[in-house]
Amino acid sequence: MRATLLTSIVVLAIAALVYLVRYVLLVINRSTLLNPVVAAAALWLGVLASLAAVATVVFCAVVLIRWLIVRRAAAFGYRRRPEPRPERAMWAGCLVPLVNLLWAPVYVIELAKVEDIHARLRRPILVWWAVWVVSTAVSMWAIATSRAHDAQGIANNTLTTAFAYLLAALTVAAIAKVFEGFERKPVERPTHRWVVVDDDQARAAPSGAAVELAGQEPAA
Repeated sequence: MRATLLTSIVVLAIAALVYLVRYVLLVINRSTLLNPVVAAAALWLGVLASLAAVATVVFCAVVLIRWLIVRRAAAFGYRRRPEPRPERAMWAGCLVPLVNLLWAPVYVIELAKVEDIHARLRRPILVWWAVWVVSTAVSMWAIATSRAHDAQGIANNTLTTAFAYLLAALTVAAIAKVFEGFERKPVERPTHRWVVVDDDQARAAPSGAAVELAGQEPAA
């Protein structure tokens, strides 16, 4: 999983760099005629980068959805609670464009609450969701303006596409942070382990000593 996420980030970052180079070449081409070989190489590198990025994103999405479904099944099963979401619904909720912006975070938040780690993962999940929304908006704008034929329109679309790939890479990086937050704690290990302490033991503890939960590291 970590290798898949890292590969996706690298491929998307490379795609952003390729389109940024294409934009620079378009600017140069306004005053200086580019060598045909350079122009063709820039064109085809952009096509290859886009194909690689799309394939990588699709593969990464499938891997993440499978992980989410398996993790939810394990979490609900360990707590002897039924999984409230059908598997097909989760696939649809995570893959259908725009719909996934709402439902995918819901599925992740539900999992975090079941595992009792929502308080710790609230911020990473919100950051991931916010970056994902912006990334989707920019990607949609890049697609909508991709049919431009004038020089300025093509240049603007090229720069927008580079920005879209960069935001996509940041989105995957945000997902990776959420993933690491879950993987830090196995499903079968509770967040806190409580023990019963009788009154005599409580009174015997020094008044100035730090009181910690069993199984936790001492507070700094």
